[in-house]
Amino acid sequence: MKKITIAKPGYPYLITALVLTVLFYTKAPFLSLPFFFVTLFLAYFFRDPERKHPAGKNLLLSPADGKILKIERVYEPHFIEGEALKVSIFLSLFDVHVTRSPYGGTIPLCWYIPGRFLAAYREEASSRNERNLIGIETDQGKLLVVQVAGLVARRIVCWIKPGDKIESGERIGMIKFGSCTELYIPSGIKLKVKEGDRVRGGETVLGEL
Repeated sequence: MKKITIAKPGYPYLITALVLTVLFYTKAPFLSLPFFFVTLFLAYFFRDPERKHPAGKNLLLSPADGKILKIERVYEPHFIEGEALKVSIFLSLFDVHVTRSPYGGTIPLCWYIPGRFLAAYREEASSRNERNLIGIETDQGKLLVVQVAGLVARRIVCWIKPGDKIESGERIGMIKFGSCTELYIPSGIKLKVKEGDRVRGGETVLGEL
């Protein structure tokens, strides 16, 4: 059997739901059912599966699980400071919410920006919602991963800090509940994916740097 791993940010939620399930079961078993199902959902939501990274050189991996909502050329002012290709990935409640590094390198930027909690699939969410910017300096140029909170997502977790070195596919954070992850890459890269495709963090190859 495969080992089932739960991401650390999920433990407080999971333990609370489990305790409530047991308490209600001892008093009125039928009332414990809702808490039991909530416990199961939380265990499923906070799952953190191992991923087998594809073999190859200069592969750009997806930073998150989900569906590619949009691919567009934009001006990125915070880290790349120039034209970039923006890949927006929407994560539903049923996707794995662990954020992974799309490529190996060093971290010169981790910048948390407070904001609103609009639905993550809305276009304006990218600039108005709470978000966390993670800049990656690679041997092929600059990349930027942006964790964007959503209507339900109210907590962005980042496990790295400026100065850290990371490997391709490494876990770098998590967004609790429905959200969006954006990846900004050099504009000249030819992608192997398109809008509407489903991707898996640390596993799906988006293109080559």
